Amino acid sequence: MASARSPGKVRPFRPGAVIAALTGILVFSAVFAGAQEAPPEPPAPNRGPAGTDRNALYAREEFRLGVQSFNRYAFNEAILSFERALSYRPGEALILEWLGRAYYRSGLEEIAIRQWQTAAEAYGAGAPLSLILSGKAETVRNRRNAALRTDAAVRYVEAGSFPGRYDGITAFRQPSAVLPLEDGSAWVVAYGSNEIVQIDVNGIIRQRRRGPLNGFDRPYDLARGGDGRLFLSEYRGGRISVLSPAGEWLAYIGSRGIAPGQLMGPQNIALDEADYLYVVDYGNRRIAKFDPGGAFITSFGGREAGGFAGLLSPTGIAAREGRVFVADGGKIYAFDPDGLYLGEVIGAGLLRPEGLRFFPGGGLITTDGNRLLLVDVNTALITELGVAGNSRGRVLSAGLDRNGNILAVNFNTDEVLVMTPVDSLASGLFVQIDRVIADNFPLVTVEVQVQDRNRRPVVGLERRNFLLSEEGQAAAEQNFLYAGYRSAETDVAVLFERSPASRPFGDDMVQALRDISAASSRVVSVVSASETPFRDWSAAASSAPPIRADLEKAARGGAESYTARWRFDLALRLAATDLLPGAKKRAVVYVGTGRTGELAWDRYAMSELAAYLANNGIVFYAVLLGDSNHQDGSRQYEIDYLCRETGGSVMRLYRPEGIAPVLEALRVTPSGSYILNYRSLLPADFGRAYLPIEAEVYLLTRSGRDRTGYFPPLE
Repeated sequence: MASARSPGKVRPFRPGAVIAALTGILVFSAVFAGAQEAPPEPPAPNRGPAGTDRNALYAREEFRLGVQSFNRYAFNEAILSFERALSYRPGEALILEWLGRAYYRSGLEEIAIRQWQTAAEAYGAGAPLSLILSGKAETVRNRRNAALRTDAAVRYVEAGSFPGRYDGITAFRQPSAVLPLEDGSAWVVAYGSNEIVQIDVNGIIRQRRRGPLNGFDRPYDLARGGDGRLFLSEYRGGRISVLSPAGEWLAYIGSRGIAPGQLMGPQNIALDEADYLYVVDYGNRRIAKFDPGGAFITSFGGREAGGFAGLLSPTGIAAREGRVFVADGGKIYAFDPDGLYLGEVIGAGLLRPEGLRFFPGGGLITTDGNRLLLVDVNTALITELGVAGNSRGRVLSAGLDRNGNILAVNFNTDEVLVMTPVDSLASGLFVQIDRVIADNFPLVTVEVQVQDRNRRPVVGLERRNFLLSEEGQAAAEQNFLYAGYRSAETDVAVLFERSPASRPFGDDMVQALRDISAASSRVVSVVSASETPFRDWSAAASSAPPIRADLEKAARGGAESYTARWRFDLALRLAATDLLPGAKKRAVVYVGTGRTGELAWDRYAMSELAAYLANNGIVFYAVLLGDSNHQDGSRQYEIDYLCRETGGSVMRLYRPEGIAPVLEALRVTPSGSYILNYRSLLPADFGRAYLPIEAEVYLLTRSGRDRTGYFPPLE
């Protein structure tokens, strides 16, 4: 039995090739724990000629097979190999660490936590690898045990800022609005320097736009339409500039004046779900409404016979679900889309609210001086989310970015503040080396997953955010190859329920597969959830793209595949496994009645399947067949749970808008997957050496790291 290790640096195993070939001598514990003291002698029956430690030889080979299986996504095989390795060398820290990795990727998080804790104890308190593993175990445990809470309970604190002026250089002046984008970057409207600038997650300016030849004239607020176009209000210009998604000027809406359709000092703007544009016409004390093509429709906000005294100093505006909210002085009012006054939403508790934006989960985020507030428009409850800067600041706009931070622009101090949930700031980043590819050694490719403590992907990272190292030395020739958030490629595996209740819906299944195929980049496989699940069709087994007849046949399934003993859990596992080697934006789409059957969780628990999907970046969608009212009423909650835990949704096949828009949205789903490569300087020992690699990730004041290793190809 190997004893607990004293703290020490992990040293790769590199015996001389000739000696290893002649005698097979291997000190196995040096491969894994780098212990400073020799392991105890194994019992005599386990020692061969010339003192060969057979247990160490067997364990080393099983460990190597486990690492190779893990790196080709065969997690079950990896678990078996690591378990066998442990049977030869019980208590080896590095085997336990890898076993935890394999269990984590398999969705068995409780077992993974136990393996990591045991490995951390074996490495020794305070050892670098012990700290990494303890942090992983704590983060995963907190995810599993976190009590349900609303966003209103979150407190945000400053994690950093992007100054408009630094080292004598002016990047932008008097920022008045911020618009976060899907890739983690954001547009910042610079009122003082007459431009909009796009900044990335590190505060680096990617581009700046100054409008047409005559330029912008005091730009104030920015909103984006459903087609990606940008709408920019120009306070002094008395107009709205229409821009392409890249910020190129296209056209004007409105002109300076007091007549209907004209604007005097337009400030904040908003678009509703149908892309109708609402503009705070500050100088005329009204709200102007334009259709998606830019034609003027109406204006409202004046005195009404119903008791509304009229807008006095309107600022922020937001529109959604048939209501338009307008901040005016210390109050927030509600109107219908035609301008009919609906009532006062907030009458007290605010000083001078300015920007209004909808917050995920409900409510409006508004800025009031330097305070960030969340307003519940149904209960009038006001919650302080955080304080940005000091009391002299004037925050005009704030919005939630793709990484869960609030970006707030301070007009008076010329800066963009990054506000982060306090628990995320304390816990740092969750970094996981997903895979190491060494087929072209010494060129090594590393796949790294970066998330926050709540499993949200961290997007927008660049080369400067990563540091790869070998044995404490920065890796040579590090290159940034790929960022998952930039890709629009999507892979989908389709899972068809083969219960007796689903059998009458053959035509609907065919239609569902057509819609899914049209909305996705690639269908990877079609899986039948029968008693023994199987693939009706697989891209990996096909030498050519599928023809329509093949897919229709696969969707209907054979008569023999329908059974009351159909297996949801095994079929979902099979479908998800098909996605692992493919695109980083991927999903399993279940098509069925919504009832998962009596044997649904016979092999895998619901939480284990949800973790398997989430830990491998797979979204779960459900497409329901049959009578929608009946199915929605009787659907088991497990389907909703899987969708909620992975970021998917439940939808009816024949809903008015169809299922395509939901599946197409997968293209912009955040992905925290990154791929880098470097040139290793470590000796491979003919492929026998276990070589360490560490990845560190930095973003503002937050950081995270992971350490693993690999075996080069055998020579």
